[in-house]
Amino acid sequence: MRICGYNVSIVSLILNKIFLHLFSALGSEIINGKKADEKSMQYMASVQNNKKHTCGGFLVSKDFVMTAAHCRFENPKSLSVVLGTHDLRKENKKMRYGVKMICRHPAFKEVANGNDIMLLKLSKKVPLGNKKPIKLIPLPIQKLNLEENEICSVAGWGPTEPGKSGYVNELQVLDVPIINKDKCQKLWRRTLKNVICTGGYKAKSGICQGDSGGPLVCNESAVGIVSFNNNNSCKYPDVPNVYTDISQFLPWITDILKKKKCKG
Repeated sequence: MRICGYNVSIVSLILNKIFLHLFSALGSEIINGKKADEKSMQYMASVQNNKKHTCGGFLVSKDFVMTAAHCRFENPKSLSVVLGTHDLRKENKKMRYGVKMICRHPAFKEVANGNDIMLLKLSKKVPLGNKKPIKLIPLPIQKLNLEENEICSVAGWGPTEPGKSGYVNELQVLDVPIINKDKCQKLWRRTLKNVICTGGYKAKSGICQGDSGGPLVCNESAVGIVSFNNNNSCKYPDVPNVYTDISQFLPWITDILKKKKCKG
């Protein structure tokens, strides 16, 4: 099909590339959050490439960490996961776990197109128990229907101010309100598949270049994965933050956790 002399498919491809450039979450920032209590959020994981924090993640079973597919890890040998501390300066060998397998969702292509979910199989099982500093976080058991303005939380090790690079040593946490999906899509001016939207819109706090892969936590369950936000405006974002809706991928997740191998 052609419009005004232009092939529609080519125009769509160009517009999508522009969207990806402007609105992708490829780093790690929790803007204007606060330091997380050491005994809270003990499922949080620092996913590291060559021992450098790259993305957030969270422990969903004794040997699997969930994160975002757009983190684009390719070689398990260069990856490790740090669990059991909110302060990355206090990390020791017992807290670091190797990665045996990368299970990226097979339908994932680009962050703007959805399916931004990935599971990392650890090289060994994580010891759990009441006296251990590591906990699992529950996942939804069915598709969600979150209420607008319901307060949830997101956490990460990214910079605490817009414009800064790298990461902070201490885990930061932030409360965020749920945004109606129809309103979210209207503000983004595009269809958003299998996502949850939260604050940042008309606020001075939120994710900016997300803590990619970190969890959106509502009622003590991980319901979303940090996916993307407006890359141009961190301090006063004009659109909501966007997360992968975990409840939309439960069959895929359950199959991998049960069979201990990736599902194509």
